[in-house]
Amino acid sequence: MKSLLPLLLLVICSCGSKIITTPSGLQYRILQKGSGAMAGPGDEVLIYETTSYRNGTVLYSNYDSTSPVKVLIGGNQATQAVDEGLRGMRIGEIRELTAPPYLVKRKGYPANVSPDSTLVIRIKLDSILKK
Repeated sequence: MKSLLPLLLLVICSCGSKIITTPSGLQYRILQKGSGAMAGPGDEVLIYETTSYRNGTVLYSNYDSTSPVKVLIGGNQATQAVDEGLRGMRIGEIRELTAPPYLVKRKGYPANVSPDSTLVIRIKLDSILKK
Protein backbone atom coordinates (compact mmCIF):
# COMPACT_ATOMS: atom_id res chain seq x y z
CA MET A 1 0.00 0.00 0.00
CA LYS A 2 2.90 2.36 0.74
CA SER A 3 3.94 2.36 -2.94
CA LEU A 4 0.45 3.44 -4.04
CA LEU A 5 0.28 6.46 -1.71
CA PRO A 6 2.17 8.91 -3.97
CA LEU A 7 0.05 7.83 -6.93
CA LEU A 8 -3.19 8.24 -4.97
CA LEU A 9 -2.13 11.70 -3.82
CA LEU A 10 -1.36 12.71 -7.41
CA VAL A 11 -4.77 11.53 -8.60
CA ILE A 12 -6.52 13.42 -5.81
CA CYS A 13 -4.53 16.62 -6.44
CA SER A 14 -4.82 16.58 -10.24
CA CYS A 15 -8.45 17.66 -10.41
CA GLY A 16 -8.94 20.97 -12.16
CA SER A 17 -5.30 21.90 -12.73
CA LYS A 18 -4.57 23.91 -15.87
CA ILE A 19 -2.43 22.40 -18.64
CA ILE A 20 0.36 24.71 -19.77
CA THR A 21 2.10 24.26 -23.14
CA THR A 22 5.60 25.69 -23.53
CA PRO A 23 7.07 26.91 -26.86
CA SER A 24 9.01 23.62 -27.16
CA GLY A 25 5.77 21.60 -27.08
CA LEU A 26 6.16 20.33 -23.53
CA GLN A 27 2.87 20.25 -21.65
CA TYR A 28 2.63 20.28 -17.89
CA ARG A 29 0.22 20.81 -15.08
CA ILE A 30 0.89 21.52 -11.45
CA LEU A 31 -0.53 18.76 -9.29
CA GLN A 32 0.66 20.20 -5.99
CA LYS A 33 1.97 23.69 -5.35
CA GLY A 34 5.32 24.13 -3.67
CA SER A 35 6.84 26.96 -1.66
CA GLY A 36 10.03 28.96 -1.41
CA ALA A 37 12.49 29.93 -4.11
CA MET A 38 12.04 28.82 -7.73
CA ALA A 39 14.51 26.41 -9.29
CA GLY A 40 16.35 27.64 -12.36
CA PRO A 41 19.36 27.09 -14.62
CA GLY A 42 22.53 26.37 -12.64
CA ASP A 43 20.65 25.01 -9.61
CA GLU A 44 21.33 21.49 -8.41
CA VAL A 45 18.06 19.93 -7.33
CA LEU A 46 16.94 16.67 -5.75
CA ILE A 47 13.87 15.13 -7.36
CA TYR A 48 11.58 12.16 -7.26
CA GLU A 49 10.36 11.07 -10.68
CA THR A 50 8.04 8.56 -12.29
CA THR A 51 8.18 8.09 -16.06
CA SER A 52 5.46 6.16 -17.85
CA TYR A 53 3.74 5.69 -21.17
CA ARG A 54 0.41 7.47 -21.57
CA ASN A 55 -1.39 4.18 -20.90
CA GLY A 56 0.05 4.18 -17.36
CA THR A 57 2.78 1.57 -17.86
CA VAL A 58 5.60 2.69 -15.56
CA LEU A 59 9.07 2.68 -17.12
CA TYR A 60 11.02 4.18 -14.20
CA SER A 61 10.25 5.44 -10.74
CA ASN A 62 12.25 6.40 -7.70
CA TYR A 63 9.22 7.47 -5.60
CA ASP A 64 9.63 4.38 -3.39
CA SER A 65 13.30 5.21 -2.83
CA THR A 66 14.61 7.13 0.15
CA SER A 67 17.14 8.78 -2.14
CA PRO A 68 16.03 11.43 -4.61
CA VAL A 69 18.00 11.91 -7.85
CA LYS A 70 20.36 14.91 -8.11
CA VAL A 71 20.06 16.94 -11.32
CA LEU A 72 21.88 20.09 -12.43
CA ILE A 73 19.34 22.21 -14.30
CA GLY A 74 20.83 23.17 -17.66
CA GLY A 75 23.69 20.68 -17.20
CA ASN A 76 22.54 18.07 -19.75
CA GLN A 77 22.03 15.56 -16.91
CA ALA A 78 18.39 14.86 -17.72
CA THR A 79 16.21 14.75 -20.81
CA GLN A 80 15.23 18.10 -22.28
CA ALA A 81 11.68 17.56 -20.97
CA VAL A 82 12.78 17.04 -17.37
CA ASP A 83 15.28 19.89 -17.54
CA GLU A 84 12.63 22.27 -18.89
CA GLY A 85 9.94 20.96 -16.54
CA LEU A 86 12.08 21.66 -13.46
CA ARG A 87 12.50 25.35 -14.28
CA GLY A 88 10.30 27.48 -12.06
CA MET A 89 9.37 24.66 -9.68
CA ARG A 90 9.32 25.30 -5.94
CA ILE A 91 10.21 22.87 -3.16
CA GLY A 92 7.44 20.34 -2.63
CA GLU A 93 5.84 21.09 -6.01
CA ILE A 94 4.68 18.17 -8.12
CA ARG A 95 4.30 18.54 -11.88
CA GLU A 96 3.01 16.13 -14.47
CA LEU A 97 4.78 16.57 -17.80
CA THR A 98 3.57 15.25 -21.12
CA ALA A 99 6.69 15.06 -23.23
CA PRO A 100 6.74 14.46 -26.99
CA PRO A 101 9.44 12.07 -28.28
CA TYR A 102 11.84 14.82 -29.38
CA LEU A 103 12.05 16.12 -25.77
CA VAL A 104 12.88 12.74 -24.22
CA LYS A 105 15.54 11.54 -26.66
CA ARG A 106 18.53 9.76 -25.14
CA LYS A 107 21.77 8.45 -26.62
CA GLY A 108 20.90 4.94 -25.47
CA TYR A 109 17.45 3.65 -24.64
CA PRO A 110 16.66 1.06 -22.02
CA ALA A 111 15.07 -2.02 -23.62
CA ASN A 112 11.64 -1.10 -22.20
CA VAL A 113 11.51 2.43 -23.69
CA SER A 114 10.45 3.08 -27.26
CA PRO A 115 12.37 6.06 -28.73
CA ASP A 116 9.29 7.41 -30.55
CA SER A 117 6.85 7.53 -27.63
CA THR A 118 5.26 10.43 -25.83
CA LEU A 119 6.00 9.98 -22.13
CA VAL A 120 4.28 11.17 -18.97
CA ILE A 121 6.72 12.26 -16.27
CA ARG A 122 5.72 13.16 -12.72
CA ILE A 123 8.35 15.16 -10.86
CA LYS A 124 8.42 16.18 -7.22
CA LEU A 125 11.02 18.80 -6.33
CA ASP A 126 12.45 17.63 -3.01
CA SER A 127 15.05 20.36 -2.51
CA ILE A 128 17.23 22.99 -4.17
CA LEU A 129 20.90 22.69 -3.24
CA LYS A 130 23.19 25.69 -2.88
CA LYS A 131 25.06 26.69 -6.05
